Amino acid sequence: MQFSVDSLDIDVTGEIAAIGTAIRDTVQQTLRRRGAVVAVSGGIDSAACAALCVHALGAERVQLVALPEASSSPESLALATELADALGADMLVDDLTAALTGAGCYDRQIDAIRQAVPEYGDGWKHKLSMPSILEGSRLNVTRLTVEDPAGTQRTVRMPPAAYLQLVAATNYKQRLRTTTAYYHADRLNFAVCGTPNRLEYDQGFFVKGGDGLADFKPIAHLYKTQVVRVAAALGVPQGILDRTPTTDTFSLAQTQDEFYFALPYPQMDLCLFAHNHGVPADVAAPVVGLTAEQVVRVYDDIVAKRRATAGLHVQGVLVRPVPEIH
Repeated sequence: MQFSVDSLDIDVTGEIAAIGTAIRDTVQQTLRRRGAVVAVSGGIDSAACAALCVHALGAERVQLVALPEASSSPESLALATELADALGADMLVDDLTAALTGAGCYDRQIDAIRQAVPEYGDGWKHKLSMPSILEGSRLNVTRLTVEDPAGTQRTVRMPPAAYLQLVAATNYKQRLRTTTAYYHADRLNFAVCGTPNRLEYDQGFFVKGGDGLADFKPIAHLYKTQVVRVAAALGVPQGILDRTPTTDTFSLAQTQDEFYFALPYPQMDLCLFAHNHGVPADVAAPVVGLTAEQVVRVYDDIVAKRRATAGLHVQGVLVRPVPEIH
């Protein structure tokens, strides 16, 4: 096939119409719900989903929910508010800090971090990151970066058990956000809209039972590059369109590619598309702006992440088949 930067081009108008029809059919006919709840983060994916739901169902049948917590950036809530105003949709704010504190999220995070950095305490910040794939073949070993109150940072390796504890504690955030979204969906008789794009869905960048859980997922087939174009066509504010994708999960600022993906999303989308369509690394390289060796590393990373996160896509497994009820 002919591979170029235009390979991700789509008929945006047609795509919006098709997704709108699918949302209406899914929410009203399949799920038999009155509308949709969308948890909005100030990021492009939740913004696009919110705009698509408003387009499909009408603003009066879409409830936006902002779910900040102690580590959230104030910018996230400001952008979510701007989005709600632009779409003419109602938005409510549920601050999850108290609930996460009660669940032990923050204490368990601190306990895990202190296993690697004993002096970590009040006023300190942290994030997780992976080494750059462009510098050489990497092991997918996540590193912990901490910053003391004076602003001095250092990066360390965590013991495996401490790392797993930190991730497990942090996953409370995504799971509580989903639980809260379902609370509002239940009280309104609405369905919960999931917000993963194709890159996140394919590469397992979600929490099982957290942001991986939803009643419908309208953009899981779209590369993030395509999501941006859909969002722009639907009037999503420029500040969201221009925002660098962030996890907004840890107390230190962190981009998605720093935390999980091999590359920034414009390059990552092209590499994933090329890999999915069997484009050789030496053909993809000049389009993506990398060397053929680097593209091979990205291809290998795509395969490795699919293998490592396959279990996230597995639903509750039945010991024996149960006949479907019609």
